[in-house]
Amino acid sequence: MSVVAPANDTLSSELPEYVLALARRLTDYLAPGQIERVMAAFRRGAEAHRGQTRASGEPYITHPVAVAAILADLRLDAETMIAAILHDALEDTAYTRASMIEEFGASVTELVEGVTKLDKVHFASQQEAQAESFRKMLMAMARDLRVILIKLADRLHNMRTLVAKDADSRRRIARETLEIYAPIAQRLGMSLIKSELQDLCFRALYPDRYRVIAERIRASHGNRHEAMGRIDNALSQRLAAEGIRARVVSRIKTPWSIYSKMRAEHKTLAEIMDVYGFRVITDSVAHCYQALGTAHGLYKPVDGRFRDFIAIPKANGYQSLHTVLFGPFNAPIEIQIRTEDMDAVAVRGVAAHWAYKTGVAPSGAQARAHEWIAGLADREAGTTSSLELLENVKVDLFPDEVYLFTPRGAILSLPRNATALDFAYAVHTDIGDHAVTARVDGHFAPLRTRLGSGQTVEIVTAPSAQPKPQWLEFVVSARARTAIRNYLKHLQHEDAVEFGHRMLDRELVARSVSLDTIPAAALETTLAEMRYKRLEELLSDIALGNRMAGAVAERFKLLAGGHTQTLLAAPHERLTISGAERGVLSFGNCCHPVPGDAIFGHLSAGKGIVVHRVECPNAAELRKQPERCLEIEWDREAQGDYRVELRIEVQNRPGVLATVAAAIAETGTNIENVEYSERDLATATLLFALEVRDRKHLADVMRRVRRASVVSGVYRYPV
Repeated sequence: MSVVAPANDTLSSELPEYVLALARRLTDYLAPGQIERVMAAFRRGAEAHRGQTRASGEPYITHPVAVAAILADLRLDAETMIAAILHDALEDTAYTRASMIEEFGASVTELVEGVTKLDKVHFASQQEAQAESFRKMLMAMARDLRVILIKLADRLHNMRTLVAKDADSRRRIARETLEIYAPIAQRLGMSLIKSELQDLCFRALYPDRYRVIAERIRASHGNRHEAMGRIDNALSQRLAAEGIRARVVSRIKTPWSIYSKMRAEHKTLAEIMDVYGFRVITDSVAHCYQALGTAHGLYKPVDGRFRDFIAIPKANGYQSLHTVLFGPFNAPIEIQIRTEDMDAVAVRGVAAHWAYKTGVAPSGAQARAHEWIAGLADREAGTTSSLELLENVKVDLFPDEVYLFTPRGAILSLPRNATALDFAYAVHTDIGDHAVTARVDGHFAPLRTRLGSGQTVEIVTAPSAQPKPQWLEFVVSARARTAIRNYLKHLQHEDAVEFGHRMLDRELVARSVSLDTIPAAALETTLAEMRYKRLEELLSDIALGNRMAGAVAERFKLLAGGHTQTLLAAPHERLTISGAERGVLSFGNCCHPVPGDAIFGHLSAGKGIVVHRVECPNAAELRKQPERCLEIEWDREAQGDYRVELRIEVQNRPGVLATVAAAIAETGTNIENVEYSERDLATATLLFALEVRDRKHLADVMRRVRRASVVSGVYRYPV
């Protein structure tokens, strides 16, 4: 099919200024004949859209030209420019497919049709509808990557002009963009478009938060100008002295990136802003590593904060060296070091060094993008469920999240390494608070089980179940941690008040005094002097180790004056614990006490009472602070499950681990963890972490394990 050439017009005043501006951008990298074709597309598009206006009142043609201008900044080819200008013509005007093929060719027409199909995609709230939308987008991307580039530019301009929409539409479009298009831009390495989309969405969804952060960025830029200049000069001079050709550019965080970091790292705005960012751009990979050494010679590096994405690029083709240095102003300096080519890929991703010619194989970021899309297309061909395909796509788009299904088919996203308990709290706080166990893909699994994308999870609850402090050790989502902490804080206060009362009474008894003998006015005055509003606050602080019960009792004895009592319990009486006081008690990981063990308590400031076995390896050291040691004992009705560790010596042969685990399971004991601590050709030593009810239960487990033929010794660890 021959393509009809446009009239040989010069760029004249007949064209609007916004079109002339586009033409000037194109002259940087396109041949004159190609620019003429783009101008012909404008004339055709302007004629087709004549009389149509946008919500803002502007002529409609200004939108497709703006989309083309965004793509021109990415230096995309002439066919992409033409398709961008005509991308709404087939759908919204009388311009026909046949006419487009005749004037601009089949390739341009296929691009326009691909974008038109995506324009019909509406991301509904129903999972199946959203999944089918993903399928359509995937197929369009697989046919021609330029389709999604035009769609991203189209969405970016729509977001820039979103103010013309009503509030509900703004929020809907912004959320859809943040969940779908920004991650696609990131996966394609197009950080410039991704960052602007995220910021525009942030402004639309949370205008007040955006305003506060944006104002802080503007203010801090002025305040930090001198400091940034000094660091810039120091880096530039040192690099020049080393003979390294490089330019240093200061980096300013975007409002969305600051907001995301605040949420992810639980930091304040001031903490996030107190960081200096620079980018060092060199002329070769060798100079990148030399520049890294120079930077480390200028300022000390922060341990564990170096990443080499040059040797191991990210999935989207991004390459750079990342390091964090101790700055001269008591603030960290984040530095990225890369070549000019790497910088182009980091900013424009697949659009960097664009090559779209028949027979020319793509390279770098484009090759990775084509490989990723081809892999998704292969999965699409073998997938009958749109929901399954959606899960596959989202796993690739959101590498830091897992996507899980409820029994009813709803999709929940959680951080990577999330557990079944995180899932329970994601469903509802009450579900999490009363969770007992989980069914993962139909099989029972502990709440600490880590989940993978695509699994179906059901939570089993019980009215009597409640959060435990140990849960904080394995949950990863902010929602779960917050809910557990809130529950434990309330529980801790109640337990601490009750336990603190018992501790203070015990010390008062030793001094022949009771709270009842202290005048109310004197007690209230003393509490105010100690900065407590109520007696309960003081009692809680005693149990948490922030106040010594003996010192408080001495002060209260003075308040009682001559009002002493002689018929009180013996002062050496031990405090009893049932194990249910988990809000104020914890159990030493150095010795793992269980009911039936001889124990003592040690007051740890802010943590409360830590229970240790009398024969704990750390007992002698802890007893050097007698004022912090408590004489306690187990209540006869002590209940609950307690962690212990067993050191099991076995013959080193196949199946030994299964044999020992089976012996433990026969006693109805839960195994929390198992690992090899020592191993040679003949023997091995296993460390089992178990949950037992008491010392008798533990003895039953040890006795059962000793009977196994492969076992030569069983010992409680530590001995």
